[in-house]
Amino acid sequence: MNEFIFGFTTGLSFILAIGAQNLFVIEQGIKKNHIFLVTTICAISDFILIFLGIFIFYSVQSYLTDSLTLILNILLIIFLMYFIWGKLKTFKVPLEILNNNQISKTTIISLTLGFTFLNPHVYSDTVFILGNLSKSYNQLEQKIYFGLGASFASFLFFYFIGYGAYFLRIYFLNKKIWNIVNIIIVSYLTLLVIFISYNKIFKIIY
Repeated sequence: MNEFIFGFTTGLSFILAIGAQNLFVIEQGIKKNHIFLVTTICAISDFILIFLGIFIFYSVQSYLTDSLTLILNILLIIFLMYFIWGKLKTFKVPLEILNNNQISKTTIISLTLGFTFLNPHVYSDTVFILGNLSKSYNQLEQKIYFGLGASFASFLFFYFIGYGAYFLRIYFLNKKIWNIVNIIIVSYLTLLVIFISYNKIFKIIY
């Protein structure tokens, strides 16, 4: 259960962002435009990418030497710090909703897949970072629980912003609320960086 909770909180910290994909989902919610279809595609896509990362690292785990593991942990720290820096920069960026009109089901599928799989950050956040974090667990069952927790966070978040945007439009367009969310994300990820730096890098070197 601890693996599930860690996966959920970590996955949620990455999915909570003012990115193009999330703004696209919010816009469709506001316009009541194929909300279920959009949110489901995003959630299933995250599920696939998260477990892709987990099983990639699981497949190569037996080949990881101490030196290679150390390098991967250092790269993980770099990616996390880059993500944190990106969050800090969003405080000065105005919140803008994309401006497309009602669109067909075929078009909405294409756009949703584009916003998901053509976004390079989705691969670094789900495949590399979450996959890399999963290597901390030795048993496959633990890794699966971790992945399910992260995937559950994605499912909840996408359906929340999709349908929530329809009913709570005024709050989803409030930059101050997104800034508070970003403060929570930065705080959580900073603690995660400190934890990994001390337990996975400092202790190994010294």
